Amino acid sequence: MQAIRLDALASNTPAHKLYKRLGFEYRGKQHLYAENTGWTDFYFFEFKSDICLTEKIMIRDAKETDAKAIQAIYAPYVEQTAVTFEYNVPSEEEFSRRIESVKQKYPWIVAERNGQMVGYAYASAFKPRDAYQWAVETSIYVNQSLKRCGIGRQLHEALEQRLKAQGILNMNACISFIDPEDEYLTQDSVRFHERLGYQKVAHFHQCGKKFNRWYDMIWMEKLIGEHL
Repeated sequence: MQAIRLDALASNTPAHKLYKRLGFEYRGKQHLYAENTGWTDFYFFEFKSDICLTEKIMIRDAKETDAKAIQAIYAPYVEQTAVTFEYNVPSEEEFSRRIESVKQKYPWIVAERNGQMVGYAYASAFKPRDAYQWAVETSIYVNQSLKRCGIGRQLHEALEQRLKAQGILNMNACISFIDPEDEYLTQDSVRFHERLGYQKVAHFHQCGKKFNRWYDMIWMEKLIGEHL
């Protein structure tokens, strides 16, 4: 068995949530005719059984020359999802600049499988003022075809180790949110961070607009050191 494909009415939100919890990926929608509903939109989902049978993942520090590969991972999140609120994919040069800037103070790491980059993670300043220096904001992105393969967890564990060694005490994640989920955004990131020990500490409503609809923003926090 290579793959399982399912469909559901666009209005059948409980089915969408169930499929995603079971590891199915949203693959698109189509306007079709059904005898009991007439013409209506259907969402399509796919689960690939062999996608996580992989070679060992290697975690290493990012280099400015990784900019193109990082851009390729990030671009679908900009163009197809509300996971990020950026409208335009940053250039390769911009990613190179971002890597250089982040690494002046914080870690930026990448995950490779069989020599190919499959994800990345980095930390940035939570706030610029001195009193916030023990807290960071974290970001993790994984190749969309390799989600739920454990790559994100490995990246987070490696990032957390580096931050602990640096004396960081608070890891904060800023996550776009909508309820119910739609075709542009699931609650997978919230569930991912909950499994890693994060707790929700703030919820801002309808503060970001993308794909002509409004999204919330939540903050989640994990304490990784003792506040003496």
